[in-house]
Amino acid sequence: MQSKLNQLIKIISTIVITGSLGLECWNFYLYFQGESLPDNLNSLFWVGSIILIVHLIEALIAAIKASSYQKNPLSYGLYTFFVGFVSLQELLND
Repeated sequence: MQSKLNQLIKIISTIVITGSLGLECWNFYLYFQGESLPDNLNSLFWVGSIILIVHLIEALIAAIKASSYQKNPLSYGLYTFFVGFVSLQELLND
């Protein structure tokens, strides 16, 4: 049961992170065009920004810890950025 839940979290997390990155890129593009995101997307943008920051912190922790677990720090950090806390649990349980 736990494995299926972890798989579901990985899939949802990857979709949310990819969507948040897309929203960040869109906002960046609009900024240089002198425009802004529609008002109904502002709260979603801020939630996505917070999620990206949290995942970045998790990725940095995973990259630092990965070499002591014989993992490639760059690839495991990238994996953790998209998957989130579940990958940290996997790393520490190995």
